[in-house]
Amino acid sequence: MLPEPPGVVVEPPLMNAERPPAPTAVAVLGASNVSRGLSRLVATLAVRPGGPADLFVAAGHGRSYGANSRVWMRRLPSILGCGLWRGLDRQGFGADTRRRGSLHALVTDVGNDLLYGFPVDQIAGWVREGVSRLAARGATIAITRLPLESIDRVGAVRYQLLRTLYVPGCPLSLEELKQAATRLDAALVGIARDAGVAIIDQPGEWYALDAIHVRRRRLDELWGRACDAWGLAAAASAPRASVARWATVGSQTAEVRSLAGAMLFTPQPVLRPPGGPRLFLY
Repeated sequence: MLPEPPGVVVEPPLMNAERPPAPTAVAVLGASNVSRGLSRLVATLAVRPGGPADLFVAAGHGRSYGANSRVWMRRLPSILGCGLWRGLDRQGFGADTRRRGSLHALVTDVGNDLLYGFPVDQIAGWVREGVSRLAARGATIAITRLPLESIDRVGAVRYQLLRTLYVPGCPLSLEELKQAATRLDAALVGIARDAGVAIIDQPGEWYALDAIHVRRRRLDELWGRACDAWGLAAAASAPRASVARWATVGSQTAEVRSLAGAMLFTPQPVLRPPGGPRLFLY
């Protein structure tokens, strides 16, 4: 055997038992329900044995899958155009990564784009692209259906009020919105079927008066169903609500956003809590 050149240190090969554990992570794509329930998701993951080390989230009120969105003075890039995908790649979950860990993903809050007036086929195409990117990264994926039962209960007066408060520029009548929601829900079921991923129903009783936001006391059920769909181990205990956690998680900001016309950047991860996953927001 030839000697090694001077200055070169040859490390012995790692045995399987000596290899560092493969990373685990959860990626959540959504909008306001994800943002409102994010502290509860962190708590839910913390009580699941073998839970993820990292949590990647692309969410925010009014978030769109395929278009930049604005709520008041805050603008966010689309979910497909944000830095989440680059963040996954950097943390070892790229499509070309040789040794990937376990990645679990939830695709939810799809209905916003209907309110912006985008056609069902275009929205479905955006969702399909997101699912395809996650699948290429080896993710175990779950998709939530639209809350059709909740939407169906909305009457003309309530719809006019909701549209005025949330999306005054929505071009759809109530009947057009209900028809589009039914078609988009069917498209989501088809995407899940074609990709071989789990689909999660959202009962009408989960939803509050505005028909688009999950009641806070029901958010734990949503996250629990997602964890079950991913195949995570049963919770060792019930997740505990915490005002301190809610304030800490809720005060964090996305990697890139525009506020009153000023572009702002936040280094990631935004949180490294003891006993919980690191939090990356995009």
